[in-house]
Amino acid sequence: MISVRFRGGCKNYYFDPKGISVKMGDQVVVETAQGPEFATCTEGNHEVEDSAIVKPLCAVMRMATENDRRTVEYNKKKESEAFDICERKIADHKLDMKLVNVSAGFDGSKIVFYFTADGRVDFRELVRDLAGVFRARIELRQIGVRDEAKMIGGLGICGRPFCCSQFLDGFLPVSIKMAKTQNLSLNPAKISGTCGRLMCCLKYEQNAYEDAAKRMPKAESFVQTPDGPGNVKSVDLLRETMKVSLDGATEPPKCYRGCEVCVLRNGKGGRDGIEIPERPARYVEEKPEEEIPTPVITATPFYMAPELEDAPVREKMGVESGESGKPRRRHRGGRRRTTGKPAGETAPQPKAEIKPPQEEKKGTKPRPPKPQPPKQSPQPPKAENGEGDGGEAKRRRRPHHRGGRGRGKSGEDGTPKSE
Repeated sequence: MISVRFRGGCKNYYFDPKGISVKMGDQVVVETAQGPEFATCTEGNHEVEDSAIVKPLCAVMRMATENDRRTVEYNKKKESEAFDICERKIADHKLDMKLVNVSAGFDGSKIVFYFTADGRVDFRELVRDLAGVFRARIELRQIGVRDEAKMIGGLGICGRPFCCSQFLDGFLPVSIKMAKTQNLSLNPAKISGTCGRLMCCLKYEQNAYEDAAKRMPKAESFVQTPDGPGNVKSVDLLRETMKVSLDGATEPPKCYRGCEVCVLRNGKGGRDGIEIPERPARYVEEKPEEEIPTPVITATPFYMAPELEDAPVREKMGVESGESGKPRRRHRGGRRRTTGKPAGETAPQPKAEIKPPQEEKKGTKPRPPKPQPPKQSPQPPKAENGEGDGGEAKRRRRPHHRGGRGRGKSGEDGTPKSE
């Protein structure tokens, strides 16, 4: 047999290949109860049990050709035109229905219109008008909101595409009891999908929750813990833990594992006639020992080199990769001695480092030099009897100002003039 999937569907159907070798991904034309259809192979020639086959079994007509692919493209354009025409006809007849999808047959002999409605709709006049426009067999099928979401597609609240439009080959029965078993909020907005019905993913984990519920006690059960007897207040089925309120304890409920608790009464009830056994042992989680990874040495170390096997350790440490057997002396500090130099030669003096001038910070103006006050010249020594050398007073030297503006000019007699 081979497995094929039709356009827009997620369910696989078995067909008899009739000796044709078909691979996954090949396109074929198969014979169905509604006539020939175009399909894609999802699994090549393989054996199937007789119980999985629904009889009568249809056969593969041929491998798809270029003409068949052109026919499919033409039918897609025809479907989009039929959708617009049908919506106008629905508005003209004022019918309370919503058109969802249009599917045209591979041979063009039949067109199927899918719609949703709250109740029964009399669409006999609509069928006559559509048959007169398309000159083909017209079928109108009413579908539910789940089928509508599957045909249109979209994104769920989880951010992924709808399960029904991706991989589900059929709708699973979902009930509100599943949400209660999984301790979910019963708010309809949180547990409902885009279609307005309960989410299909509630069914995925239901078996795991039911299996865990068999091993865990119910709420308000009477149990014995390593710290004494108490009542179960809440149960976490995924972690298989519970919160127990101990008898006579003022502390908040403590959390215990399922293996640490001995159930004396499952569910609500009295304690009369219940014997309290010894306290069970506390669960100790075993931590695996941390293994220290052994470093992997890919290069050959210097002490394993064949040319250095018989050399002393000092020579091994001193040999570099570019030298061949020449030891390198290391100077730990101090002044290097000049050995092997002739007697008149001195060791070269280290060059003095020239520090580059410090760059001025950006955005700051250079500071102007501070003006210095002029130096006062010393007074000439007064000669005896009020006369100097030669009987005349020596002329004072004019002060020399290196920077800034002079405060005043001196006269001929050496005294500063007043402005």
